[in-house]
Amino acid sequence: MKLNLDVKTPSSQEWIDAVMADFPAFLQDHADCERKASAMAMSFVAKYPDRHEILPELIATGIEELEHFQQVYDLMVKKGIALTHSIGEDPYVKQLIKLCHSGREERFMDRLLVASIVETRGAERFKMVSEAQDDPDLFKFYKTLWVSEAKHGHIFVKMALQYFEESTVYERLAWWVDRESEILESLPIRAALH
Repeated sequence: MKLNLDVKTPSSQEWIDAVMADFPAFLQDHADCERKASAMAMSFVAKYPDRHEILPELIATGIEELEHFQQVYDLMVKKGIALTHSIGEDPYVKQLIKLCHSGREERFMDRLLVASIVETRGAERFKMVSEAQDDPDLFKFYKTLWVSEAKHGHIFVKMALQYFEESTVYERLAWWVDRESEILESLPIRAALH
């Protein structure tokens, strides 16, 4: 049983060039994304407290994402980079969420699969950021993060499989992979994770 997905459209060289050209802006966005990822995991706990099978993993994921935020924040402090005043809207995630079904069960599955896709894209991009680093500490830091994000991509598919038929999950996941690719290709390139 496959628990992960692969991105359909690889991130471009132009994207990693933009990130490396304005790494402080990327770090600010990265910190915001980690805060949002932690909040997203905990929002599942708040909205679906009856899903006992997945609550421990959701809580652990929320804590891990918050730890990632702390690590990025510590890195920013060392480099003299401030957090942004307010967390901006992520156009990539916003477009994905707009495509989610509205029924309670269908939306639950869609949100889990969107979380998987976002984490998988994060893993792919953190790998690129790691490989673009001259600084061995940043190389190691982003390598650790991309491994963690890939694991999170698996976790959310595994959660969906707890509650929905395997064929239903993988059919919808394939649909999401196509939509994610279309959204990614439509967005302007910026020094941000998405």
